[in-house]
Amino acid sequence: MSERRPIESWLTDMDGVLVHEGHPIPGADEFLRRLTASGKRFLVLTNNSIYTPRDLSARLHALGLPVAEDAIWTSALATAQFLSDQRPNGSAYVIGEAGLTTALHEAGYVLTDLNPDYVVLGETRTYSFSSITRAIRLIERGARFIATNPDPIGPSTEGSLPATGAVAAMITRATGVEPYFVGKPNPLMMRTALNRVGGHSESTVMIGDRMDTDVRAGVEAGLETILVLSGVTRKDEVDRFPFRPSHVVPSIADVVDMVAPAAAPEPVSGSGS
Repeated sequence: MSERRPIESWLTDMDGVLVHEGHPIPGADEFLRRLTASGKRFLVLTNNSIYTPRDLSARLHALGLPVAEDAIWTSALATAQFLSDQRPNGSAYVIGEAGLTTALHEAGYVLTDLNPDYVVLGETRTYSFSSITRAIRLIERGARFIATNPDPIGPSTEGSLPATGAVAAMITRATGVEPYFVGKPNPLMMRTALNRVGGHSESTVMIGDRMDTDVRAGVEAGLETILVLSGVTRKDEVDRFPFRPSHVVPSIADVVDMVAPAAAPEPVSGSGS
């Protein structure tokens, strides 16, 4: 690999990196403490659009993982920003939960099923046949199709759940219209995250547990990448992909020592007498 600049900012996925099935992954608390102590800028990225950053911050704090609300960037926020940039004060029919609807409201969008500019598909635990049918008919009438992320399944304590990508495929099959996916691996989400954290691609690291979203997004954005094996991608699957992460480690605990400590202040010399 070519020589890179010292790491100044960190981007990390949440599920599979910091938490797994509602439990903190060992080492995540120490990693966050080390980041805070180092003074390095960081942002937690997630394709999960169900929760608002405030909700996620509260859930992480309850697990002993102190992450401030403004240090969380979700696919819902990225989607709302994208739509606001593309068509300010527009309208959307939304399939999703509070994380997505709140983000769109705050971006100035009207949520409606009456001739909306967009159909926006996000994550929910209660996809309904009637809402999917409504989305199909609106897209047939000309609404543009947006999805927060392409993940086909999501984790739960009972096992895999169908997620946004799987439901999007159903709608595409019915309408022939492909959605525009805003979340990872779209470099758009990475660029907005870099802008938010004030980072540069040559001095930023992306940590994730999925080759197809996290690592791909980091590679396409020109970041150094770290794959942790505590989530979706297994070690024997890494070589199947045409791109490679910069590092492959068992878990976030193995990343702690990569965070450089804060620089010691320069000594102040006395004036003498």
